[in-house]
Amino acid sequence: MAEPESFEDFVRGCSRQLFRVACLLTGGDTHRAEDLVADALARTYLAWPRVRSGDAFGYARRTLVNLHTDWWRRLRRRELVTSHPPERASAADHGGDLATRDSIMRSLRTLTHRERAVVVLRYFLDRTERDTAAELGVSVGTVKSTNARALKKLRVSPELTARTGRV
Repeated sequence: MAEPESFEDFVRGCSRQLFRVACLLTGGDTHRAEDLVADALARTYLAWPRVRSGDAFGYARRTLVNLHTDWWRRLRRRELVTSHPPERASAADHGGDLATRDSIMRSLRTLTHRERAVVVLRYFLDRTERDTAAELGVSVGTVKSTNARALKKLRVSPELTARTGRV
């Protein structure tokens, strides 16, 4: 991403991509994703003089991942309400095949928060194991083992096997 002239330019240029990452991290919870993006951009704004000439998007993405990690760590300590139906993509969403997207989101929801974060960073954002470990604050070995567990779950996910025809 080229260096933005202003924070407003930066927000216009990266909000959509940050929202996609947040949606993947939250398993399709668009409301939580919007909150994550807003919080990440607010923190990026506070650090703007420091990060504007560097990798501002990387800073915002790392902040987003950290905020999500903090959220689910707090959430694990509380009781989870699971009676809410999962959100569906709207007809106005122009991101591709909605049935495939829905299958992916349902499959991602079967993963733990850490497994989901590893899969999103490794395969949707194409990060290396080392970069993923740094962003999540864990060792490379933890990323490898978490990734292996996540992929094993995804390989047998009924949502994905029905779409791909593979087991």
